[in-house]
Amino acid sequence: MKVIPTEIPEILIIEPQIFGDDRGFFYESYNQQVFAEKTGISPNFVQDNHSRSRQNVLRGLHYQIQQPQGKLIRAVIGEIFDVAVDIRQTSPTFGQWISCILSAENKRQLWIPPGFAHGFLVISEIAEVLYKTTEYYAPEHERTILWNDPELNINWSLSDSPIISAKDRAGKPFKNAEFYP
Repeated sequence: MKVIPTEIPEILIIEPQIFGDDRGFFYESYNQQVFAEKTGISPNFVQDNHSRSRQNVLRGLHYQIQQPQGKLIRAVIGEIFDVAVDIRQTSPTFGQWISCILSAENKRQLWIPPGFAHGFLVISEIAEVLYKTTEYYAPEHERTILWNDPELNINWSLSDSPIISAKDRAGKPFKNAEFYP
């Protein structure tokens, strides 16, 4: 496993070691001991989620104001443009975002610790995304920041209007969002 740092030090790109031959491939998608050794992080994952979306679906930017979730995200079918926004008020990277292409082909994963809003755009015809979380889903604590907030200025590289849910259309501007201390 290779750990690739990002511009926001707490967010990590995880690149697994792939063993492939003419039959196909094999890799460990998660090994608690190796993850802890390589990252210095020992998350306690409590929930696995699986979503399927079609091209141009944009989900996010989501977070839970209480019971904040750390997430380990990967695409097992297709390709997504994945985004994390630092919403920790005391952080030196508050309000900054990073992005990463996650795909079935590159098999990369993105570790996003608690304290970040998360969203993704489906680039391929379809995408299936799996992610582990460190806290259970708590809809009463879920919040949404507008995906196209001008203050964040996320470059989603859209060629068409995205397909978004009513909940995501009703997201708050960044300046009005609830933040972590």
